[in-house]
Order: sequence, then structure tokens, then C-alpha cells
Amino acid sequence: MIALIQRVKNASVAIDNSVYSQISKGLLIFLGITHEDSEEDVEWLTNKIVNLRIFDDKDDVMNMSCIDINGEIITISQFTLHARTKKGNRPSYIDASNPKIAEPLYLKFIEKLDTLCDKKTFTGEFGANMQINLCNDGPVTIIIDSKNRK
Repeated sequence: MIALIQRVKNASVAIDNSVYSQISKGLLIFLGITHEDSEEDVEWLTNKIVNLRIFDDKDDVMNMSCIDINGEIITISQFTLHARTKKGNRPSYIDASNPKIAEPLYLKFIEKLDTLCDKKTFTGEFGANMQINLCNDGPVTIIIDSKNRK
């Protein structure tokens, strides 16, 4: 499971030219799920993300988590994070999980974030064509792969 995390001042997701969800200060998470991922990856990755100290404290030091600042979270499914680009110019998505496996894990990821943050987090629509708008704060962008945790 790969998460591309962006610290944002705000972010929104539109589907069919209509805003589907939006957040103010917090995290925009693009989540890529592979066929090797499991609920163990969900547990580890969600805990890592909500406790990641990438928000400024009163001394302008990145020492606060999204929970600490009561930030909002929006998560977007993005199979293209698992693109293979070694051969040719057309990426291969063979490592991305099929929707029958990916969607339930995506929903578990959202459910776990809601529990850890003790509030509703926001989403896009799994499998939809979405337009994402964001104001990256910093900019701060971090990639975490649940398979590289040791």
C-alpha cells in the first residue's frame, strides 16, 4: 500500500463538475493498493499517517501531527501509484489490485482513519474520474510504502 501524502491548506474533489468533498487545513492522501496488501497494511499505514509530525508547532518546527492540530483528511484512491515505468512509454499497472480487493481495503482505510481521528474523514469516489484541487502547504509531500516499514 502506497500513500502519497500532502500537507494542505485546503483541498477538494470534484466529480462531474460538482464538488464531492472538501477540507481545510490537513492532509490530502492519494492511496494506491496492490494485490499483496492486507488489513495489516491498513492498520500500520493509518497509524503512521495520523501520527506523522509534519505540521508546525508554535516555534515553526514540524513537530505536530494531524491529530494534534485537529486537521482534516481527504483520501483519494489512486491505482496509478503502482505504475511500472521501466519499459517503454506506457506505464503498466499490473501491480495495482483489482477493484474487488482494492475497494474493501480502501473502505477499511477510511474507517480506520475515522476511528483514529475520532471524526469523519473525507473521500473521493472509488473508481470515479475525479478532479482534485489543492493548495499544498510548504510544500510538504511525503510517500510512505507499507512494504518498506523495516
